[in-house]
Amino acid sequence: MTSNPRIYLSPPHMGGIEMSHIQEAFDTNWISTVGPQINEFENRLQQYCQRQYAAVFSSGTSAIHLALRILGVAEGDRVICQSFTFAGTAYPIAYQNAVPVFVDSELDTWNLDPNYLEDAIVNLQKQGKKKPKAIMPVHLYGMPYMVNEVKEIAERFEIPIIEDAAEALGSIYQGKPCGSFGEMSILSFNGNKIITTSGGGALLSNSEEWNNKAKFLSTQARDPAPHYQHSEIGFNYRLGNVNAAIGLGQMDVLASRIERRRAIYDIYHSELSGFEGVKFQPEVAGVESNRWLTCILTRDNEMREKIRLSLEENNIESRPLWKAMHLQPVFAEADYFGSSRSESLFQKGLCLPSGSNMSGSDIERTISIIKKACQ
Repeated sequence: MTSNPRIYLSPPHMGGIEMSHIQEAFDTNWISTVGPQINEFENRLQQYCQRQYAAVFSSGTSAIHLALRILGVAEGDRVICQSFTFAGTAYPIAYQNAVPVFVDSELDTWNLDPNYLEDAIVNLQKQGKKKPKAIMPVHLYGMPYMVNEVKEIAERFEIPIIEDAAEALGSIYQGKPCGSFGEMSILSFNGNKIITTSGGGALLSNSEEWNNKAKFLSTQARDPAPHYQHSEIGFNYRLGNVNAAIGLGQMDVLASRIERRRAIYDIYHSELSGFEGVKFQPEVAGVESNRWLTCILTRDNEMREKIRLSLEENNIESRPLWKAMHLQPVFAEADYFGSSRSESLFQKGLCLPSGSNMSGSDIERTISIIKKACQ
């Protein structure tokens, strides 16, 4: 193992201005799950994502869970979910004792395939099963999914969309920001995301009723009474005010973080795209990814592992692309509509170090090792 400092996949990147917001929270003693920093952070998010309402929570996963609750997803209901994604997209379906229906990806964006999506809905109807309660597409690695095509199918079958934009804050689809496309949309501010609140997430919508319901459920569903009274089950999901203060400082530098991540992608692409067996996640016409992570597809699993292990031997973190949900043991019995695309993406794909605080020498060192592995 090399003695060189560790290069992480996507570490937090503090800008310094966060401390002024944190200090204000401390000075005014707003240290709980209420406070002016939460209110301001929510306002900034709804403006940035062109939404009427935003509510911030402890994680993106909790935001998805609340969205499912608000839509009335309950035991035995079906929810269509992009299979090629992180488990946090799918787990909340299980929290509600509902039934996930997984759908394969298309290869232009690596996201939910509209053709297989329609196949899933039609086949479920032919089997006499209830219409799905929701569709959950994902902007994977910051790359917008086929928004118009998915929306047309969802509207035709009258199924609401929960847009998983956890990885896509700052990405653009046909002039509009990701986070603005579903009936409800979620964001994540986990420590590895393009901006962070240490841990956190948000639920966005244009419905005051849904926004109020989400905040109610996230604070233990406490009824309006002078004592603690509860008429339904709630959760302890609200984001802390100090975390929101971090988020405010991070929002101030979001544009520069996106610019840097896209520049890192450009360097990787320029240096590595000429190697046989190396392809990059495409950026189709009309979209602009935040390039949260730079991802490549290699010729086969052997080549992927050679690169990954070479990087690890030199103290550089990389990671295989997501293992699709329908391949996970915990969802082995779930319905799946598609081919082997998501499995192939997992077998051949690799996420490269993409942190916005990577130095030029870090990038050079990483690229040098990848080139040697490819040769």
